[in-house]
Amino acid sequence: MSTTNPQSDAPTDATSRPVDRARARRRSKQRRRIANVAGLMASLVLTGSLYSVFAPAQAADDTSESAAEAAGRELYERSCITCHGENLEGEPNRGPSLIGVGEAAVYFQVHTGRMPLVRQEADAPDKPTIFSDEEIDQLMAYIQANGGGPTLPSGNLRDGDLAEGGELFRLNCASCHNFVGEGGALSSGKAAPSLKDSNDLEIYTAMLSGPENMPVFGDNQLTPEEKRSIINYVQTIKFQADPGGAGVGRIGPVAEGLVIWLVGIGALMFGIFWMGSKA
Repeated sequence: MSTTNPQSDAPTDATSRPVDRARARRRSKQRRRIANVAGLMASLVLTGSLYSVFAPAQAADDTSESAAEAAGRELYERSCITCHGENLEGEPNRGPSLIGVGEAAVYFQVHTGRMPLVRQEADAPDKPTIFSDEEIDQLMAYIQANGGGPTLPSGNLRDGDLAEGGELFRLNCASCHNFVGEGGALSSGKAAPSLKDSNDLEIYTAMLSGPENMPVFGDNQLTPEEKRSIINYVQTIKFQADPGGAGVGRIGPVAEGLVIWLVGIGALMFGIFWMGSKA
């Protein structure tokens, strides 16, 4: 009995040891997986805790409106929301979207009195504005903060080259506004306005926003320096004296030829008839 028991115990030990080792390896893998999951969860909890400590104050600062924006919102809801929508998205057959127009468009449209619009028509006529400069600044702040878009320029807007401004104006603007900015008629009952009473910022923001039939002259089409050159030209010719006497609207040879025919030929015919009557 004593000789057979060791022999019978040997196979049992030999078969049990690999099984135990396999079980131990599986348990070790499971423990590592659990440890990895626990570490990941701990990292997520720690990250969330740190975010909750530092982020809320910053988020509150980012989402809060400034005083100017809040005042601009009130003005918008009172005077603009009917046509341009609750979220600046516009209203069909009433008003376009204001998303992306920026404070430049707001300044031009409101400062020239074109907005708020009295009625739908071919052109939005310029008229005395109903908003103060402070209220215009508030509207600009609200539209810029919620819709984005071109911003107002800074500095001297007339520091461009005068000769270059004349060339650029004749190339890009004279076909509608006349060679000296007197304005002119367009199709479908529309008209390009005179620039006689426009200030520097109105001209600049009109180029940035492209109101009505006017194309947008972004910085890719006309650089800021070229825009300033155009403004320098437009504002300079307003105060230039006419070397030939009466400017006749400064609209070119058509008006001058008409004067020649009506006045010159008329005077000549009057002289002829007067001399004939005396003879």
